[in-house]
This record gives sequence, C-alpha cells and structure tokens, in this order.
Amino acid sequence: MTEVLALIPARGGSKGIPRKNIRSFAGYPLIAWSIAAAKRSELVTRVIVSTDDAEIAAVAREWGAEAPFLRPDEISQDKTTDLPVFEHALKWLEDVEGYRPDIVVQLRPTSPIRPRTMVDDAVRILLEHKDADCVRGVVPAGQNPFKMWRFNGEDKPLNPLLAVEGIAEPYNAPRQILPPVYWQTGHVDAIRDATITQKKSLTGDVIYPLVIDPKYTVDIDTLPDWAKYEALAYSGLPMVSPGNPRRDIPQAIKMIICDFDGVVTDNHVITDQDGKESVLASRSDSMHIRKLRELGVETMILSSEPNPVVMARAKKMGLEAIHNVGMQDKGRVMREVLEQKNIKAENVIYIGNDLNDLPCFEIAGWSVAVADAYPEVLRAADHVLMKNGGHGAIRELCEIVLQQLSKKEK
Repeated sequence: MTEVLALIPARGGSKGIPRKNIRSFAGYPLIAWSIAAAKRSELVTRVIVSTDDAEIAAVAREWGAEAPFLRPDEISQDKTTDLPVFEHALKWLEDVEGYRPDIVVQLRPTSPIRPRTMVDDAVRILLEHKDADCVRGVVPAGQNPFKMWRFNGEDKPLNPLLAVEGIAEPYNAPRQILPPVYWQTGHVDAIRDATITQKKSLTGDVIYPLVIDPKYTVDIDTLPDWAKYEALAYSGLPMVSPGNPRRDIPQAIKMIICDFDGVVTDNHVITDQDGKESVLASRSDSMHIRKLRELGVETMILSSEPNPVVMARAKKMGLEAIHNVGMQDKGRVMREVLEQKNIKAENVIYIGNDLNDLPCFEIAGWSVAVADAYPEVLRAADHVLMKNGGHGAIRELCEIVLQQLSKKEK
C-alpha cells in the first residue's frame, strides 16, 4: 500500500489577515477546508498540520487532522520557505515514530476551494508517471508573460521579460499565436518523499501538471480577497466542504417557505413609547411573487414571531403566512403544511437565518440562508445568498428559482 501523507502548513503569525488560518471562512475555520480535502481523499492515509501555534493545532485536531508537534520558531517566520517546513515534519515523523511516507501532498490553507477529486487526481498522476518528482496544480494564466517587461528604472529602457523562438516581437504578437502558459496555484502539490529528502526540493526536476478549472482559482492574501472568495464558496460550485455536501437546487420546485425576522426583515425592530413595534423590509422582495405563483410555485411565511406585523407584511406582499409558531415547533408545523397542501418536501425551498430554522432545513429539499445568517445556519445551508435579510434576499432567491424554471422549460 502506498503511504500518502497530506501535510498542511499553517503558521500562526499571519500579518495580512491576523489569525487567518482559524478565521471563519464560509462558516468554517479556514484550515478546516484543507483538512476536509485530505480527509475526503481515497488515497491519503494520514493528515498532519505543521504549525507553530497551539491554538491552530487544537483547531486542526477538532477537524480531524493530527498535530503531533509544534514547528520551531526559526522555521515559522515571514520569509521562511516551504522546504525546511517539510524537511522538519518528515524528520520528526521518522525520528520519533519511525514513519516515512511514499508521497507527500501539500495543501495550502489559502486555497480552500478545491474540486472534489483534486487530491486523488494529483496523486494518481504521480503514481502513473515513474519519472515524476512532483505534480503541481496549475490554471491557465490570467496574464501573458510574453507581454511583460523587465523594469530597469523610469529613466531607462524596458527589456522584454521573455523571448519566443520564431516570433521576433512576442509582446506585439496576437495572444493566439503565443505559447500557452499556466499559473501555479496553492491548491495541491503531490511530491515524492525522495524529492524532499534526497533532492532537497519540493518539486525536483520533473514536474507534471494537474490542470485545474480556473473557476477554482483562489489565493487569499487580503480581507477583500476573503469576502470575494467566501461568495464563491457559497455559489454552488462543486467543491470539497468541511460540512455535509451541499445539495443542488431541486429540478421541480413547488413551494418557497420563508422565515420572517432576519429574512423578510433585517432582524431589527423599532419600538415606540407605547410598545408598538415596526420592522424594516425591502419592497423589492415582492417583485417576483406573482410570477412564481403563475408558474405553480407557492410562497409563504412561517414565523415564530407573535407580532401581527407578520400578517400585515405578508398581506402586503400577497403571501400566505403562519405566525406565532413555537420556537421548537417550526419543523412540525412545516410538515403539517406540506401534508395539507400535498407537496413533497423534496420540492420545497426553505430560507432562514437562525437556529430555529435548522429543523426546517432538514425537511426542505433545498435549504437557503441569507448572507448575514447565524454561522451554524451558514454551515447547514445548501446555498447562501449574497443579500442580507430585509435587503432583497427573497428577491434574490426568487430570481434563482425563476432561472431554474427557465432551464427546465428549455
């Protein structure tokens, strides 16, 4: 049996995004995404996190990885390269445990969004090519290096970065006739143990490619990167997730059930001196309700809120509503509604934002969370919207459903 070690480097001293390796990314610690990619692999036999930080080590263990040692400070600095990190881990494992893998897979936490079979694909390429020292994940390059220049100073001429045999001026040539180029990503490297221990390299001389769909190109360095790629994680792109696999939107949709507070509203309430409450909602959420009804999709509100504002807003939106449902009873009431209407749960979408919505998530064929939902709800949802509750989230969901119905008609 081939021994395949997944090694995840996770330093504690990140400067750009403090504590980024355990910061919540789409509902899970960032490092949990790389651990999940290793744990879901058919070929990886062991998963270890190399870190200098006790808190990161504890989180790694919670998500199913080993953290049998803490990395020394001298190889945990900003300018530390990867090689000494891997050399240290392999030496420690051999010296302390007598353990030595055949293949080491590097999974960087900063590239968390990975195709489901990516790790095994990389390992298989390495196994199939005996001459390979390493397999590296690559994507088509977004910028063409043949049109790049060496900068020598503002008062000095530019020099072309690269030359192309047979093309005198590649920087003036059409992109189509230039050699194809690929950019290495941080998604995966599959490396032979001998490449690291004997050749003192993480790639060696013979490097085979694993070509990755550019939709998965992610490298988190800044907070704007974080928000951008969280949206990608919520987009429905097939990927390895630390939680349960997210389901696809149902082919047949008969009903949308909406929570009220935090979905129809923004989860705030204004109370006057007489105790009268007002809420904030988005007019745009009513935009597609009639169209969906014409297409055979009912929409209703199911709420724990006792205030009559629920019924008033539902009437304004043209929706059926049930309110003042006990906090623990929403799942039971939802089942009763579906039984009365003779609608199968698999054809129902439920949209919520808080913990009392989770029983309804388990019943519905597709569970949807608003963008500002509670973290456990974000984790449990099949889909997370871009809009916050009370700010167009229902309209966004309705447009997704209309798009799905349009596809079905075609």
